[in-house]
Amino acid sequence: MKRATEKNLMIFSGRAHPVLAEQVASILETELVPQVAYEFANSEIYVRFEESVRGCDAFVIQSHTAPVNEWIMEHLIMVDALKRASAKRITVVMPFYGYARQDKKHRGREPISARLMADLFKTAGADRLITVDLHADQIQGFFDGPVDHLMALPILADYVKEKYGDQPLAVVSPDAGRIKVAERWSARLGGAPLAFIHKTRRTDVANEVVANRVVGDVKGRMCVLVDDMIDTGGTIVKAAEALMNDGAAGVIIAATHAILSDPAVDRLKNSSAAEIVVTNTLPLADDRHFDKLTCLSIAPLLARAIHEVFADGSVTSMFDGHA
Repeated sequence: MKRATEKNLMIFSGRAHPVLAEQVASILETELVPQVAYEFANSEIYVRFEESVRGCDAFVIQSHTAPVNEWIMEHLIMVDALKRASAKRITVVMPFYGYARQDKKHRGREPISARLMADLFKTAGADRLITVDLHADQIQGFFDGPVDHLMALPILADYVKEKYGDQPLAVVSPDAGRIKVAERWSARLGGAPLAFIHKTRRTDVANEVVANRVVGDVKGRMCVLVDDMIDTGGTIVKAAEALMNDGAAGVIIAATHAILSDPAVDRLKNSSAAEIVVTNTLPLADDRHFDKLTCLSIAPLLARAIHEVFADGSVTSMFDGHA
């Protein structure tokens, strides 16, 4: 018996951020695979797909938003269901990688939860990961298999260039560790000068910064403050204030992941930043929207990456060889 090899693309979505998954499926001119998902009385999660997935190239989209542990568990259960139903290849698409900030030990007896996450998905049956703007590049090495690390930079930078390109710009990294990302931004914005914020973070209190000092010349320039995520907003708002105190003409905050835990919305509303530009890697509730906030869709980026993986193309080519 002979059978011609035929690939079958199927896209699955968890319940954390179905709107994004629908946008991705629409761009790829397909539909999400119907499924049943619910909790039992004791909060255990149940998932079942309503179509045969045997031999398919499966892409499972779930963004790890709050409640993070619940959506990670659902994601793992979906992967396990696909593996047991004989999907040929399972690609986990996580626009936001849960626990990414726990990527190393700062002190003794701490976990490295980002590695645990990679191990969990591998054990569940994932063959490949697609994610966007990891907190630390090293997390790619935690997963034993291919990892496509996408960058929201082209989407964010092109928006900033179109809106503010006629003004003198400066690209500012919120800390010295993200200066490489700032360099890519600078290249995308026509060689805008770089600066960074020198800060001291408290090890005993989460999400708290002690001091800010601007290193670099930002006087009279519209500063683009770039980061991977905004959680409580404390770090980024203090950085914006430091830039304004140093003579910046204005500040635009550009970040990929809008976690916006309380009191981030109030802090950003009342901050000195002219605009906060984010993407929809995480769902934004209606009460998290405010006038200064601009949310750009990451769906075209994810859709193209899924297409390249499915067609055995090059994901790296999407980022001029930098991915």
